[in-house]
Amino acid sequence: MFSEEHLYSIALRRSPLIGDVNFRKLVRAAGSAKEVWELSKKGLKHITGIGKKIAEQIGDDENLTFAEKELIFCEKNNIRIRLRHLNELPYLLDECEDAPAILYEKGNFDETLKPLSIVGTRNLSVYGKDFIGNLLEALKSFKILTVSGLAIGADAEVHEKSLQNNIQTVAVLAHGFHTLYPFRNKKLSERILENNGALLSEFNSSQKPDRENFIQRNRIIAGLSAATVVVETAFGGGSVSTATFANSYNREVFALPGKITDKYSQGCNQLIVLNKASAISTVEDLIENLGYSTIAETTGSLFPKSEIKLQLPENQRLILEYIREKPYTSLDDLSENINLSSHKILPVLLELELLGLIKSLSGRQYLAK
Repeated sequence: MFSEEHLYSIALRRSPLIGDVNFRKLVRAAGSAKEVWELSKKGLKHITGIGKKIAEQIGDDENLTFAEKELIFCEKNNIRIRLRHLNELPYLLDECEDAPAILYEKGNFDETLKPLSIVGTRNLSVYGKDFIGNLLEALKSFKILTVSGLAIGADAEVHEKSLQNNIQTVAVLAHGFHTLYPFRNKKLSERILENNGALLSEFNSSQKPDRENFIQRNRIIAGLSAATVVVETAFGGGSVSTATFANSYNREVFALPGKITDKYSQGCNQLIVLNKASAISTVEDLIENLGYSTIAETTGSLFPKSEIKLQLPENQRLILEYIREKPYTSLDDLSENINLSSHKILPVLLELELLGLIKSLSGRQYLAK
């Protein structure tokens, strides 16, 4: 089930001072995690940015023994190990400079669906709860999956309402798969898996839900999606960090405004005032801003295909039809499947957008209107 590269990747990542950035630097220089592990100390020190202290910690038999046990644990518990340097991460997460070198997955992260991250306070109010319920009720006919953190409050409500509306949902954990925190959401996590969702974590089975892990976890929640919705949060709440990560990845952020006297609306209001998030006015407007269109979803376009074929030049017609057939397609996908180079496709995309026939989304994705 697992290869030598999985083994050496876990051992290397567990080495002190080998974070995700240094891991990537080493693997790029050597070619693989196994080759890094087998390099001499002298050879390691020749890699730019790798000093004596880091080099001395690579090759420790204790970490290799741990990695062997970790592979047994993952195989026993049906856990998939995704390696970034083998291009196995979900594509939006892989775009993030600080994406995890290793991502453990239990269940099914369906990459044909469009992820939407929704986060908020543990102290969810009736206002926030109603908003989540109304939003997911409105989104149930779209091909999406929700991403949150399985915490008490807003996160649990997102997962719960997703399940009720038959929307696949993904929980990102702040610890390894040897435990489940908070324990009260264990049954919820099992229902997520039973309904074709997934649990994800960058942490191995020796890592507990330490406080600092939750902020680290939040960057994955932000990185998995083109957009993050913040429901309710106080000043400096964990959801603010998720929004900050999303901003740094150039992703869309939307926040639910509230009364200035409500403690758990103050963080959202601040994000909006600082232009770090767009204000949510109605569920309908949010869905439109997220790039969804009821007409496009049901008919494929505002215009009959035959009419488009008669009026558009060949390049425009081919690209428009491809985007209609594959909503949220990327520029890279178009380049691979349309017989045109990227620099020739971009002007056509701009023309179609000016004609009001497509909409460009974050992450260089496109949707027919």
